[in-house]
Amino acid sequence: MIAAARNPVEDRQIVAASLRTFMRLPVSQRSSVILSDVLGHSLQETCEIVGGTVPAVKAALQRGRFRLRALAAEADDAPVPALAEPERTRLRAYVERFNAHDFDAVRAMLAEDVRLDVVNRVRLDGKKSVAPYFGNYAARPHWRFLPGFVDGRPAILVYDADDPTSE
Repeated sequence: MIAAARNPVEDRQIVAASLRTFMRLPVSQRSSVILSDVLGHSLQETCEIVGGTVPAVKAALQRGRFRLRALAAEADDAPVPALAEPERTRLRAYVERFNAHDFDAVRAMLAEDVRLDVVNRVRLDGKKSVAPYFGNYAARPHWRFLPGFVDGRPAILVYDADDPTSE
């Protein structure tokens, strides 16, 4: 068989639509469904990756599958989350300063109760702990931030500017 020609633009649109749907699941459900159903990991492998028990992963997998079926039945005209203007302005300023590699300005914007959570990698609390982390980004000048939403909450989305398929 010969595979059909692929359209990279359509592929990105499909991935973005799928990602938006998956992002509406709670983290435990999303992790279980993606690891098991999308990536094909066994139940035991999924437990090891997420650090959970077999009953917990089974429950999350069942709830995640049920929620995905419900989401598939919903209309696509769900309202987009919105931020008030002061928060939107602050988020835009943070993204602009990051993209300009002005990490001193980024650090100055951090509140004392800031929390950095790089999913399954790093979790830091407080300005003193989070501020040094931005040195990691100086070594990655090709990364760009865009404001967005994850799980209905404001978030910063990271893109690799050197990878045309990442946006």
